[in-house]
Amino acid sequence: MERVGQWLGRPRELYNLLRFKLGGGAAVMPPLDQDALSDGLQTCYRYLNQTSRSFAAVIRALDEELRHAVCIFYLVLRALDTVEDDMTINLDTKVPMLRDFHSYLYQPDWRYMESKEKDKQVLEDFPTISLEFRNLAKVYQDVIADICHKMGAGMAEFLEKKVDTQHEWDKYCHYVAGLVGIGLSRLFSASELEDVIVGQDTELANSMGLFLQKTNIIRDYLEDQLDGREFWPREVWSRYAKKLSDLAKPENIDVAVQCMNELITNALHHIPDVLTYLSRLKNQSVFNFCAIPQVMAIATLAACYNNKQVFRGVVKIRKGQAVTLMMDATNIQAVKAIMYQYVEEIYRKVPSTDPSSNKTQQIIVSIRTMSLPNGVEASRNHYSPIYLSCAMLLAALSWQYLSAMSKASEEYVQASEN
Repeated sequence: MERVGQWLGRPRELYNLLRFKLGGGAAVMPPLDQDALSDGLQTCYRYLNQTSRSFAAVIRALDEELRHAVCIFYLVLRALDTVEDDMTINLDTKVPMLRDFHSYLYQPDWRYMESKEKDKQVLEDFPTISLEFRNLAKVYQDVIADICHKMGAGMAEFLEKKVDTQHEWDKYCHYVAGLVGIGLSRLFSASELEDVIVGQDTELANSMGLFLQKTNIIRDYLEDQLDGREFWPREVWSRYAKKLSDLAKPENIDVAVQCMNELITNALHHIPDVLTYLSRLKNQSVFNFCAIPQVMAIATLAACYNNKQVFRGVVKIRKGQAVTLMMDATNIQAVKAIMYQYVEEIYRKVPSTDPSSNKTQQIIVSIRTMSLPNGVEASRNHYSPIYLSCAMLLAALSWQYLSAMSKASEEYVQASEN
């Protein structure tokens, strides 16, 4: 019954979980009609589900032609990323492979059969992906090939060097995520679902990607350490430890948390750009697609801020919390209210002794002003007691069902692979 108690303590999340299970999720993520797809596209969507269930779910929000373009865009970049991640490929092979990867899109028979990575199927069956790429309208092809070219070059650049300065941290995040935001924005404009300015304003699109990537890098500190990978900028962590790995030592937990808080403060500076970008979107499917990862990111940062658990295990948001965010983030005012809610949560946790406390509070004040220009907090939590009581009663009767069925919502909480 402990789990029932957890659900009953958060009735709004419980209500949204139930609503999601009973069909409410289709409003933001409608099901995909597999029978209407060609054999090649069916294969591509299967690979999409295998390599990123979270992305496969969110992509359902997009209109059909754009949905296919974004699916292929993701798979091409997933194949490129699989090459970068494969530590069994020697640098003499990997570097030219990354730089030339964009050209493989136009080589019908190109594939790579020697990868040992878990997502190797996107390389082994690359001919299917490249065929569907070539079936896209040329305006989509041009965007995907260009971003693939730039990303491959950037990945090759950082293969043999670590991230030292905060400028290099921004540059690395640009290559692996900012370019994704820029590419998606250009696809949105090319589809004519969004205005030309959305694709042209690369600074805002880049910030969309950087906010997500920095969140993942901060949250995944321990996992990356165990894998022998380092993405925190030396310029920051070297003020707190001799080696980045030292932050995981119990005796260094206090300075480790201070280091993380400084990086979270850095990431928060992208939120004004995120809000400006989202305020320009007109198409509902595009808005949902873009907004959901951003509100998941701010909730994740709020969970990580000043939290020692980041250096001891896994920190992630609750299933009910994730579903509530997905159901709520359907317009710019709701997103602003969500951002306000979580930056206020961070503000309340800022220690007076934290070296970055003043900077953290300053950026939160800026976000607060932008989120709620009238200074009045938007309400997202007002439900009648009878309404909540009904939800709580229903929870008590159906908690076992939720335990078995809530796996689907967890997929949207997992780390965004890209």
